[in-house]
Amino acid sequence: MIPNDIKITPDLIASHGLKPDEYDRILELIGREPTFTELGIFSAMWNEHCSYKSSKKWLKTLPTTGPRVLVGPGENAGVVDIGDGQAVVFKMESHNHPSYIEPYQGAATGVGGILRDVFTMGARPVAAMNALRFGEPEHPRTRHLVSGVVSGVGGYGNSFGVPTVGGEVEFHSSYNGNCLVNAFAAGLADSDKIFLAKAEGVGLPVVYLGAKTGRDGVGGATMASAEFDDTIEEKRPTVQVGDPFTEKCLLEACLELMKTGAVIAIQDMGAAGLTCSAVEMGASGDLGIELDLNKVPVREERMSPYEMMLSESQERMLMVLRPEKEAEAEAIFKKWGLDFAIVGVTTDTLRFVVKHDGETVADLPIKELGDEAPEYDRPWVESQKRPLLDADDVAEPADYAEALLTLVGNANGASRRWVYEQYDTLIQGNTAASPGGDAGVIRVEGSRKGLSFTVDVTPRYCEADPFEGGKQAVAEVWRNLTAVGSEPLAATDNLNFGNPEKPEIMGQLVGCIKGIGEACRELEFPIVSGNVSLYNETHGTGILPTPAIGGVGLLPDVTVRASAAFKASGEAIVVIGGKGTHLGCSQYLADILGREEGAPPPVDLDAEKRRGNLVRQFIGAGRVSSVHDISAGGLGVALAEMAMASGIGASVKLDGPAHAALFGEDQGRYVISVASGELDLILEDLIDAGIEAHHIGNTGGTDLTVEGILTISVAKLKEAHENWFPNYMAGA
Repeated sequence: MIPNDIKITPDLIASHGLKPDEYDRILELIGREPTFTELGIFSAMWNEHCSYKSSKKWLKTLPTTGPRVLVGPGENAGVVDIGDGQAVVFKMESHNHPSYIEPYQGAATGVGGILRDVFTMGARPVAAMNALRFGEPEHPRTRHLVSGVVSGVGGYGNSFGVPTVGGEVEFHSSYNGNCLVNAFAAGLADSDKIFLAKAEGVGLPVVYLGAKTGRDGVGGATMASAEFDDTIEEKRPTVQVGDPFTEKCLLEACLELMKTGAVIAIQDMGAAGLTCSAVEMGASGDLGIELDLNKVPVREERMSPYEMMLSESQERMLMVLRPEKEAEAEAIFKKWGLDFAIVGVTTDTLRFVVKHDGETVADLPIKELGDEAPEYDRPWVESQKRPLLDADDVAEPADYAEALLTLVGNANGASRRWVYEQYDTLIQGNTAASPGGDAGVIRVEGSRKGLSFTVDVTPRYCEADPFEGGKQAVAEVWRNLTAVGSEPLAATDNLNFGNPEKPEIMGQLVGCIKGIGEACRELEFPIVSGNVSLYNETHGTGILPTPAIGGVGLLPDVTVRASAAFKASGEAIVVIGGKGTHLGCSQYLADILGREEGAPPPVDLDAEKRRGNLVRQFIGAGRVSSVHDISAGGLGVALAEMAMASGIGASVKLDGPAHAALFGEDQGRYVISVASGELDLILEDLIDAGIEAHHIGNTGGTDLTVEGILTISVAKLKEAHENWFPNYMAGA
């Protein structure tokens, strides 16, 4: 008989994030009332964060396969072949709610969790990125959040020893009560030595590895699947505490152990800790798991079974081990100063049995815990289409030079140097392009190859038109990887939205996923891993829909690539992909005119592909000096960034309405600079390919001049660009 130590009441069920009909389903599945520990286990396995119950139906529509994809969604991370017997392993995940409650530890453990997802697969982490979104700068909590989150990301990543090579930081009032912290990690592995979480074999030891279990993070996954309200401070104990030095030891011990052939299956203890890792390992292998909690290493006294099963203490793994390798495995972990404990066994019962002090505190059907989690087809409404804004309906700035200064020197346009200089971008010695360009680049050690990384999304587009916004997020990632000369390989997504029980929010999620899917199919850019973060709301106010896309590209020769800095004076500047016309949803409209309206620019995926493929050919053949994609702020900001990155000015002439030509955010466009002797041949090749291109001017001097519109010194632009962030963080 399973003891029922705590009375299960409707209030207790609700506090576990379970709806009455979900609880009825639990009763039907197990034929009795659950114990308190079992209620916690169901709460952990059936919350939004672990079960994807609102998004699963739509996630299944995304393209996840391709000629290079070795492992797609469903494992700890995606795996993509990069040739020569090597693979890149990568994923992105959110730690939004914990980071708002406790910024340093929330962000730090977000980094720790994503690194574990990568090395659990047998890969050594080689690069990290992050995508951070905060409320408006004037909000009383924003500066505190920025400081804590950036410190947490840097504190963990730097100590662990992985370079941060890219990312983004944005501010908007919709994140005032709910910041976003999305962490990305990538690692390298031998393509024939990838480790999975699927348990195999009956009667084999289930081994606990790493740090001891404490009470930190109990209920973290359930907390992450709920809206915020005035009880937010009460949720502080649900935030995990990280130790990057222990994680570094765990990495080395795991990789050393994997070389011995001892590991049958291995799983990171992330969200829902011991519960989720054990259930996923057993269920994926069609096996049962029996655990003895008295054998779990703990760092606090009198921990209850409920606390041990739901703790999200960091730096822990669960593994199924070959019995004959037990002594060898234990010696490795003891050498690294880590716990090694046999806490269970695989069975043929398809039951998840948990024992404590000789009593059975949980006995549940293991497959149903995951497979029978609710899967909702939530009602959704399509977002109302916004009308296109004609350039004539948008006012010109009173002063074009001041407008450009504002766009490069305000919260969303200023240099992120203050942020990324707190991260170690060079550790491991393989960084070829640091943050600040279109994509970060590392060299693949022991080869000539390089890997490129970028993360992007434009939430204001996604709010205005989720389908086009989803397409644009993928297209911009693909374009940024292309702009450094790399072949885009595959992507990971981090879908951040509000409450999916609201049809309009669910409509945003559905629309974005449809757009992401279409772009990934057309660009042959599959989604191989990812994460969904819902209920990003406070007092019923949701964030902007923010489906962040992380992308990975491959450079055959890391030395043959492009950067977004002008290289020399006297070179021709060419715009590929047409003139600026589109000001709806633009940075100009928001930051200069204070308006957020109109439809986003449409994305022509066929044109995107044709233009990008040719740009990549130009870079590979060494025919272009610099390349930069045109995105937020339009051509004006792109030119300013290229000039600021090099200190070399430019003189250009533009046609059409000046504000649209300069600040329009029409998609699929690039600025390139080429040696004057190469110009005619480049233009001829573009015309032959049916691609619109315009020679707009030349590099040189110390000013950025747009004929008849503005002249401003590059030094002045750079001063505005570099100063906003440090001034803001200093309280100025």
